[in-house]
Amino acid sequence: MKHLPALACAVLLAGCSLTGPVAHTDLALPSQWREAAPGSDSAASPPSPDWWRSFGSSQLDALIADAFIGSPDLRAQAERVVQAELTLRATNSSLFPSLNLSGDSGWSRSVSGDTRAVEERKNTSLGLSASYELDLWGRVAASIASDQAQFAASRYDYDGARLSLAASVATTYFQYLTGFERLAIARENLAIAERVLKVVDARYRNGAASALDLSRQNTTVLSQRAQIEPLEVQVRQTRAALDILRGHPPGTDALSREPATTLAALDIPAIGAGLPSELLLRRPDLAASEARLQAAAADIGVARAELFPSIKLSAGGGLATDLLLSLANPTKTVSLSASLMQTIFDAGRRTAAIDIARSRERELLESYRKTILTSLKEVEDTLSNATRDAHQEEAQIQILAEAERSLHLAELRYREGADDLLAVLDAQRTRFSVQDQLAQLRLARLTDALDLYKALGGGWQAAGPAPSPQEANDE
Repeated sequence: MKHLPALACAVLLAGCSLTGPVAHTDLALPSQWREAAPGSDSAASPPSPDWWRSFGSSQLDALIADAFIGSPDLRAQAERVVQAELTLRATNSSLFPSLNLSGDSGWSRSVSGDTRAVEERKNTSLGLSASYELDLWGRVAASIASDQAQFAASRYDYDGARLSLAASVATTYFQYLTGFERLAIARENLAIAERVLKVVDARYRNGAASALDLSRQNTTVLSQRAQIEPLEVQVRQTRAALDILRGHPPGTDALSREPATTLAALDIPAIGAGLPSELLLRRPDLAASEARLQAAAADIGVARAELFPSIKLSAGGGLATDLLLSLANPTKTVSLSASLMQTIFDAGRRTAAIDIARSRERELLESYRKTILTSLKEVEDTLSNATRDAHQEEAQIQILAEAERSLHLAELRYREGADDLLAVLDAQRTRFSVQDQLAQLRLARLTDALDLYKALGGGWQAAGPAPSPQEANDE
């Protein structure tokens, strides 16, 4: 017994020596972002876990909370977490011995062909056996480490799916509001065109306008009227997409009514982008890639351990009698055994398995490196898009003010006969187009903020227990 601690240390060292360190990328990260988000400064805070509340819409908050409960995609991802946890639990069971209980009772009768002698046999037995494989080379420990890393990766995948779902709901909701905004603009523009048509018609009846002027304005009215139905269809389809994201049949809930807010009432938050090096700790997809890289390193240890012999200890005991369904006055047996098995020749199968595991690790390392590069580009692109769209929105607001003034002046001059209808038509087209573009630029700015939240990880932190499907639904 006094040599047992030393033996245990030797076993641990032997197992650890088969598992090498996790590979790391030597990618050099930039020290700063090239661009800053518009309206942000050093005091701007990074995204919080409930980042969607920064848009100032209680309806959006309720929609995202509903999606976390009913989304089929998120429920399926939660089940993948459960499967990974059960796989880890099954692998952990290899650390314990297995026990088997057996019992049988039988009767047989045989008759000799020559002597016609009858021989009758009865027997009853009960046995208990135990077996345990010594993990001298760390194969089981490496398998557990691999499954632990895969379990962590599945949790990070769930967090990433949750972030993507919230962003998808917010994006679709903003598109829904934009559809309503553009529909209201189209109806307003139709009213303006019909108002001008009345002026043209009055002038035509009084001989101050030509039939060509009347036809041109009629064309404008018909064109504006034709734009309304496609926008109505787009609003219904966007609403249906939002229902499906939340796990509802299309058009079966309160969202079938008009939205509770307008596009202009939404806040565009200032977001602190932080440092590029902080991105590695903020994004669940990067954490999942790193966890799978750790699993690949553990799989190499599993493949290496297969080169060494396996040692199995067994023990058993039993009772047996010559009676049927009885253990009276039994014969008792006890057995102890140890077995060693070593593969002598397998035509390179095990060494090939090691090479495959190493190649898999290198593949995942390159995938991890690409994920880092992609995440850096996503942040940079989103920052530049946000700056561009903010400047374009400011310019478009000024253009709209001038377009409305031009239309007002053109109508006045046409009423007074100082200008022809072409000036009014041109002013109408400009005003209609600028107003519609302004609504789409507002959507672009909201989408830029969403993309930045998503690119920065949405306030994600690698903490907390793995969610069960019920816990995911109760969030």
